[in-house]
Amino acid sequence: MKFKANPKKGNQQPTEDSSAEPSMEALVGHLGLKRHGPPEGYSEIETYPLKPPFSYASIVQNEVTAELFYIVDELPLEKEERAAYERMRNVLEYELKAPDGDESLDTSFHRQLPIIASNHPRAFMGISPIGTRKIQYYLERNIVGYGRIDPLMHDPYVEDISCGGINKPIFLWHRIHENIKTNTFFSAEEELNDFVMKIVHKAGKHVSIAFPIVDVTLPGKHRLAVSYGKETTPSGTSFTIRKFRKDPFTIVDLIANETLNESMAAYLWLLVENKMPIMIVGATGAGKTTALNAIACLIRPSYKLITVEEVAEINLPHENWTSTIARSGFGAEREGEIALYDLIKSAVRHRPDLIIVGEIRGEEAYVLFQALGTGHGGLCTMHADDVETAVKRLTQPPMNIPESIITLMNCVIVVRHVRTPVFLDSGRKLSSRKFVQVSEIKNANSTVDVFDWNASTDIFGEKLEESILFKRVAKRLDTSLERLIDEFEYRKKVLLSMVEHNIRDYRSVNRILSKYYHNPSVLHFEPSNSLER
Repeated sequence: MKFKANPKKGNQQPTEDSSAEPSMEALVGHLGLKRHGPPEGYSEIETYPLKPPFSYASIVQNEVTAELFYIVDELPLEKEERAAYERMRNVLEYELKAPDGDESLDTSFHRQLPIIASNHPRAFMGISPIGTRKIQYYLERNIVGYGRIDPLMHDPYVEDISCGGINKPIFLWHRIHENIKTNTFFSAEEELNDFVMKIVHKAGKHVSIAFPIVDVTLPGKHRLAVSYGKETTPSGTSFTIRKFRKDPFTIVDLIANETLNESMAAYLWLLVENKMPIMIVGATGAGKTTALNAIACLIRPSYKLITVEEVAEINLPHENWTSTIARSGFGAEREGEIALYDLIKSAVRHRPDLIIVGEIRGEEAYVLFQALGTGHGGLCTMHADDVETAVKRLTQPPMNIPESIITLMNCVIVVRHVRTPVFLDSGRKLSSRKFVQVSEIKNANSTVDVFDWNASTDIFGEKLEESILFKRVAKRLDTSLERLIDEFEYRKKVLLSMVEHNIRDYRSVNRILSKYYHNPSVLHFEPSNSLER
């Protein structure tokens, strides 16, 4: 096996000669010979690539029970290839060095692998070029990737991955098929424990029997929650990974997906521009963080923002943005702990236009409300099923917000993961996320519902004429309510035009907003015109 330098990339690539490197077409053809069909008694619903041509996802359905099953279909190693893989892995364990500077693990691995392999030509002796590429795939998967679950991490439709212990199938939440069982599992306790310890270390943290519960952010901003060993989970180590989207949903996506309509979006746009605090509430998995990110993209691009989180989940296009993350303490005394409470207190001193808190659930809520009272805008999320429950949580321990200042949180959005009963032939999607209610806080015991979603008709209702905040914004801007309504209608057109032209990624949305604030008249709404021009 020979390695020669690639002058364009400045590293070395494995090859026997210039014509022997296998093409992707050859690999795909080889994969076609080796891919498994659906198990007996199952029919294939769909299949799509994960990391082609080495791994694919296949969704199959039980022909008797109609239950769905997610199959990870990976190109297997032959006996000789597996032996070569073990030889090369042993070599890499001794010779692979830590990344240089800010270099990622993945980049460092791809830089070093050709060099190390060229120094050990016997490792690949007797292995075909296709076999060599397969070995490289498994080396990358198991050394710098996520091992058994690495194919799942490459599936853009997967929101979270959960393992309940050994010999239990890994389940995932699929954006189309929801909760679904996979053919992936850990068969040995040692293997599962080693895997969890490895990925926790990737995040620069530690897990052990003494400290069995860990909640960390992995490279790529994926969120990992671990219960290690049998100290807290009798069935053994368990974990859940909530995947972070590299391309987060924007307000344009939420309008296109009918999570909310353009009227709600234009209303929220006016609120965040005028620093009216907004809280998003909902149950686990309702889409609170997605909604938070989408609404935050509507914030004026020139505003100074500070985000406060326990784990990094907020992703913004704004240049003047500072992200702050809480830190756990060390030892039994939790020495050196930096809590959300401390971060919000610190954020106020930096004079931000808005403070965005990923989730409030304790004494940090009081500090946030104090900041809102001094003129800072705010966005946050909280676990609550409706507005009434949210107010009760805020006014009771451990948050203890006095009823007299509850109105500092001007607006509450209720998001919900709604499901149409299977026995109703409504023609609608069986499952979706909705902004089911947008309410303005009049006082601790009274709210004004400005928007709501009707489950029976799947229509968003609007009572903008009852809005207290619109009147407040008009007064603050020293303009008439009629003029503000005209501006509201204009912004609806801007949003609908972005939907029509599929201007949906968060940086493009930010550019449109920047263009709007500098010269609103340059935006056109004819179907033939693009807002990006």
